[in-house]
Amino acid sequence: MKNKRHAKILEIIQNTNTVTQSDLTQKLCDSGFDVTQATVSRDIKALGLIKVSNGKNGYKYQQPSHAPTASSKHLTIFAQSVIKIDSALHTIVVRTLAGMAQAAAAAIDSTIGTQILGSIAGDDTILIVTDSPESASRLKDVLTSMQTGKLDI
Repeated sequence: MKNKRHAKILEIIQNTNTVTQSDLTQKLCDSGFDVTQATVSRDIKALGLIKVSNGKNGYKYQQPSHAPTASSKHLTIFAQSVIKIDSALHTIVVRTLAGMAQAAAAAIDSTIGTQILGSIAGDDTILIVTDSPESASRLKDVLTSMQTGKLDI
């Protein structure tokens, strides 16, 4: 369902001057997708959409001209701050150096944010929630790759 919704979002932004998340939410609902603004917000982030000038004193959503790539700066921050990565059921706990959890969580969000349901960062701990134990296991492997500098998304 998410893939179909993402495809419809891309179709809508290519064919209209969609300006706001509310506009996009309404157009998706009109197309038969029962979504909330929060879901559309997550979809916009997952698709990496940006706002650009529509040439008429306004803005519209658009796909970036290039595919997003993991920032080496984020990967470096993650690799240098993470101490330990554990998982249990559909959650992952990442231990970091004191004061580095939020920076490491930002690196996770910018690199692989679409694979998680949500995350919370404290001072030295990040809690990540996935949709299944299998997803958690795969994500733990990706995070371990990030930690060792051998990212394999």
